[in-house]
Amino acid sequence: MTTAGSARAEGDRGDRGGLRTALAGLTTRGRSFLAAGVAATACAYVLGQSDLLRVGLLLAVLPLMCAGVLYRTRYRVAGSRRLSPARVPAGSEARVHLRMDNVSRMPTGLLMLQDRVPYVLGPRPRFVLDRVEAGGRREVSYRVRSDLRGRYPLGPLQLRLSDPFGMCELTRSFSTYDTLTVIPRVEPLPPVRLSGEAKGYGDGRQRSLALAGEDDVIPRGYRYGDDLRRVHWRSTARYGELMVRREEQPQRARCTVLLDTRAIAYDGAGPDSAFEWAVSGAASVLVHLLERGFSVRLLTDTGNSVPGEGSDGFAGASQESADAAGLMMDTLAVVDHSDGAGLSRAYDMVRGGNEGLLVAFLGDLDEEQAAVLARMRQRSGGAVAFVLDSGTWLREPSDVYDPSVYDPSEGGGERLRMLREAGWTAVSVPRGASLEEQWRLADRERFGLAAARGGEGAG
Repeated sequence: MTTAGSARAEGDRGDRGGLRTALAGLTTRGRSFLAAGVAATACAYVLGQSDLLRVGLLLAVLPLMCAGVLYRTRYRVAGSRRLSPARVPAGSEARVHLRMDNVSRMPTGLLMLQDRVPYVLGPRPRFVLDRVEAGGRREVSYRVRSDLRGRYPLGPLQLRLSDPFGMCELTRSFSTYDTLTVIPRVEPLPPVRLSGEAKGYGDGRQRSLALAGEDDVIPRGYRYGDDLRRVHWRSTARYGELMVRREEQPQRARCTVLLDTRAIAYDGAGPDSAFEWAVSGAASVLVHLLERGFSVRLLTDTGNSVPGEGSDGFAGASQESADAAGLMMDTLAVVDHSDGAGLSRAYDMVRGGNEGLLVAFLGDLDEEQAAVLARMRQRSGGAVAFVLDSGTWLREPSDVYDPSVYDPSEGGGERLRMLREAGWTAVSVPRGASLEEQWRLADRERFGLAAARGGEGAG
């Protein structure tokens, strides 16, 4: 939840325009009265009718008086906004709570409250507050929903003041606004056995070697709260300060999630497009692996890595999983197509031999990019690729994915074959496919491939 700072809208603001500002606030009713009064006054002067003159003056003066009184009204109203939640998955609703406080010593008249929201979040909310007593408070709320991920500003609030006759309306704007972050949909994934030969992954995670003797000890400086039984006296005597043995620390399993954002690799747009499926898939895998205790990072074809400046790019043991997930979700909320034509920058970011598992969400591939991915496989302990073929994603809705008849080898078969020969577990993703089903399919194909290799070796 986030709370906007209070802002005030006072009735005496707007001196720049003076009377012109007040007259510009005349409603249709006020303008009609003023026009009728001027016309009646002119006719009375021409015809010499004193009674008609008094009526005309009354009609003309009434809206002018309402505008003047409303313009000089000194309302002091504070407003705040609270989002619940401030980060919401695409397709889900968030509730926006608005609170108005009358901080003046006099009650307000009729107030019309309006909040500015982008059109993708729904219609602009409007509320009518009849009367707020001195020191009183009013609370209202509305819901917003978007099927498109992104960051959307909410606000500023606008307070519209009106006189009892409806002759004039003046608008006061608050200065504060909030931001609603719509993140990709996250689909829960089953804990499959995608370990195999991946270094530091799954049940076979690497751990640091236990310190086996005095000569193997790597001490560090004493910190307040350390157990004195861990003091290493030989190092203490050598360095002249209190040194303690390092605790044995398990090495966390690592995983890199590669998201292909090349515009040339995807066709179509909208919530049901192939690119949005890839973004949602990357988000789901990131959250799933973080919950299982992995050190993960998000990598795109542009070579950008999240999180982390000044580190190895992974969300390590010192970083809370929730914070890492929030940072990556915020990045995926605004990720867009890149102008790049290849995956070479991502290849340069993948180190040799210490990447653990590599999970890639890819668009259309040509032979050159498939070759780059084949080399990338050599720099990881294990690799799984979800390839979104544009040919299947551009089919009619009646031709969507049916797991009972779909052959995962369809679509870009030559590119899939190249990836599989290089050691990738490559799965072709058709339109309408469930990420959970594809995740399980990748697990079955990976272990099927491992069993086939074992059979060949035994033969």
